[in-house]
Amino acid sequence: MGIQDASLPVPDRPGPRQGHAPQRAHNGRMPDLRELTRQFPRPGRLDAVLLRPARRAPVLSVAQALVLEGRGLQGDRSSQAAKPGGRRQVTLMQAEHLPVIASLCALDDVAAEVLRRNFVVSGLNLIAARSLFRDQPMVLHIGADVVLDISGPCEPCSRMEEALGPGAYNALRGHGGLTARVLQGGTVRVGDAVSCRPAAASFSGG
Repeated sequence: MGIQDASLPVPDRPGPRQGHAPQRAHNGRMPDLRELTRQFPRPGRLDAVLLRPARRAPVLSVAQALVLEGRGLQGDRSSQAAKPGGRRQVTLMQAEHLPVIASLCALDDVAAEVLRRNFVVSGLNLIAARSLFRDQPMVLHIGADVVLDISGPCEPCSRMEEALGPGAYNALRGHGGLTARVLQGGTVRVGDAVSCRPAAASFSGG
């Protein structure tokens, strides 16, 4: 089962950028590390929205979903936790890692549904949404409304051996995706833009 529904329109995405000279700050100096961590080549794209109704239940690929602040996706088992506010309200997977995982598992391909992450994102390096500086937090925007705080890595579990074969646990280490908290809810749709911005600007009208 692929992650792209052929019935859904695919928005145009700019092709690979040609080589550029190093970008300088307005005062002519090279940007420092703080500035570099706020710069991204382009927005990403939400390629898939996946719901896990219950533990070990088949994953549902949907065109859109409601994201609940402080809980997760409506219809996903994470949002049904007795105590809201945990670190693992939503899980995300880097689309570009899927062929890497398949190669490391000696498989032709790996469907995103097998990995059981909620969002599959392409075109934006998700790990860069975790700020290097505590006084400069970054957040992830999906579509018009949803804001996520990346809370940590989503480590693989032993079930991956069952799903992908012996050695899959080690193949997924470093490629298992990320967990996030929902700071602001709303509706997300396959094809939505995904961007990373400073948290201060996100909640001050910037």
